[in-house]
Amino acid sequence: MDTPARFCPSRRSGQRCTRPVGHAGLHRRQALLWSDRQADPARCPGSGRPGERAAQLADGFPGGRALCPDCHRFVDLNPDGRLVEHDTDDPRASDLEVLRSREWFNTHGW
Repeated sequence: MDTPARFCPSRRSGQRCTRPVGHAGLHRRQALLWSDRQADPARCPGSGRPGERAAQLADGFPGGRALCPDCHRFVDLNPDGRLVEHDTDDPRASDLEVLRSREWFNTHGW
């Protein structure tokens, strides 16, 4: 199994840092630079928005979860069909989850 690249979870104006996890210094995405104090809050602005179950791969991934349009994570829906509260990144996501997400996007697109 491939080990997926992991990037810094910090965001500014919705743009994700493209430096590796644990980097020193400022966060960066192209010409945009920011400090930890200037970063967006960890809670995803998509939390609580209406959602619907994402299309599944042949093996059932993502297992009834919805694709958040803000952070592009697969998250659960509450009984009212809204995205549960979640952060823009899940540092506990397994390598398998990251690889399955990659396969989903390569199959279904953005």
